[in-house]
Parts: sequence; structure tokens; C-alpha cells
Amino acid sequence: MPLKTVGTIAIPHAAGSEFDHAAFDAKSRRVFIAHTARDCIEVIDHDAGRHLATLPGFPGAAGAVADDGQILVTNRGSASIALVDAATLETRATFKTGGRPNGAVIVARSSLGIAACIGVDGETPTLQLFGLKDRKHGSIDLPGRPRWCVTDAAAERLFLCIREPSMVLVARLPDLGAVTHWKIPSSGAHGLDIDHSKGRLYVACDDSTLVEMSSTSGEITNVWPIGGPPDVTFFNPATGLVHVAIGEPGLVETIDPRTGHRTRTVTGAGAHTTALVAPDQLYVISPAHGGILVLSDT
Repeated sequence: MPLKTVGTIAIPHAAGSEFDHAAFDAKSRRVFIAHTARDCIEVIDHDAGRHLATLPGFPGAAGAVADDGQILVTNRGSASIALVDAATLETRATFKTGGRPNGAVIVARSSLGIAACIGVDGETPTLQLFGLKDRKHGSIDLPGRPRWCVTDAAAERLFLCIREPSMVLVARLPDLGAVTHWKIPSSGAHGLDIDHSKGRLYVACDDSTLVEMSSTSGEITNVWPIGGPPDVTFFNPATGLVHVAIGEPGLVETIDPRTGHRTRTVTGAGAHTTALVAPDQLYVISPAHGGILVLSDT
């Protein structure tokens, strides 16, 4: 059965607009959404089920990630990342990055922020690491255009999708050392999430496939077809399901890796980004719905 629709949450100026990666912060119980077309971050009060605030000043916001009350935002329009306090909604710091920062990770306990930068005007793509307190900076060159990234449970390794050549790049934290390249059989590695308990990565690829691979060895363990070129991908540890947002024609493909069973939930055209709100809801940011289509994952 498709995911059940719980309701909608309106976002100002959302109709026909453009959004990117969003994140749920469990500490503040808020969802932070990159509103790319409006150069801002939209904040949702999950428990109240309503739009709380629009935070201006995030040029070309490409994504938001959250950890323990801290939000990191990538700003493609200003080649920077911003650190935001999830409770006060204040921007605590900004850091200059390479051109067009895209995928990001924040590790609050280590005060680390990471941005994968596409580059501009022939600039080499880079993976950049920032000390959010001491402002230390490290960078490595990348073999291709970066997409999304995640860490393992201990935040000792980073996994980054590279579009072409299609692979998952693995780097040690906190120094971006011991880099390895895990090539995958599908083209255009894009959306990414991790099942920490079983040591599995889920890579949604542009050729309309979802690849399952070991987060220890890089061994490919499964490949499933999906309903179109994907974007944001989430694994829900509470249900064991993987959700892949597909903007055209507008659906969420849900795969149960234990059985291979797949279902499709119709969303709306252009709804290519989501946020997993633990333990049982998926926020689909849908311009056609004027904000958020809330789906139940149980």
C-alpha cells in the first residue's frame, strides 16, 4: 500500500517555487528546509504542525542538515556554509567554501561541518572540512561532481556520492584521510542514506535504480529499479524502509530492503526533496501542495 497522507503544512510563497534538502532536528522538534528560490530557510514546528519562521540571508540555499540542536546550511549563491542555532534560529557563524557547496554533514559532538563543493568556472570539485569552533579548515580534491553525503554512526568515516564516474567516495574523519573509491554498477550516484545497525548504504542513482551496498567493504548487495531519476533518499531505522523522492512525475518510491517489496506514493510534480521526521513521518516538500505533504511511514 502507498504511504498514508496525514495532511499538509502551508509554507509562504511555496506554490511553484523550488526547494532542496531538508532536515529534522530531534532536539528542537523542528524541520529546516532549504528554500532555494527564495534564498531562505523555512522552519516548521513539527509538534504544532505549522510553519514557524522564514529565515532570510541564505543565498541559493542548497541543503540543511541537523545534529543535536545545530543546523548547517549550504549556500550555493555565496559559496559558504552557515551554522544556525535550532532553538534561537540565530546564525552563529559562516564559513567560506569552494564554489557551489552541495551535500553537507554536521557532527555536533566533534564540532565539525563538511561541505562537498561542485566548483565554478573550471574549479576542481572539493570536499571541505571546517572546525565549527576553532575554524580549522581542510580540503581534498574530488574525482567528479559531488552529490549527497552521510557518516557512519561513530562519525569516523564519511560517504559521498560522486555523479561521474559513479561511485561512493569514502574518507576518514576528522582529517579526510585514507580515501577510497567504491564504484557502483549504476550511473549517476545521487541520493544517499545509511542503515547504521546493518551496515548498509542506500544509493539512489540517476539511471532509476536504488543500490544497496556494504558500508564496511563497498560490496554491492542489491539493486532495485525505481520510478524515475531520484533525488533525496532517506532510510527510516524505525520501519526499516527506504524512501526515494522522484520529482518527475512526482512520487515517493518506498523499498523494503528485507523483502525487495516496493510501493509508490503519488506526491506532486517537482516534489524531489523530503525530510524524515522520526519515527514515523515523511515530509515531502511539494510546490504543487503549497508547502509540505505529510506522509505516514507506519
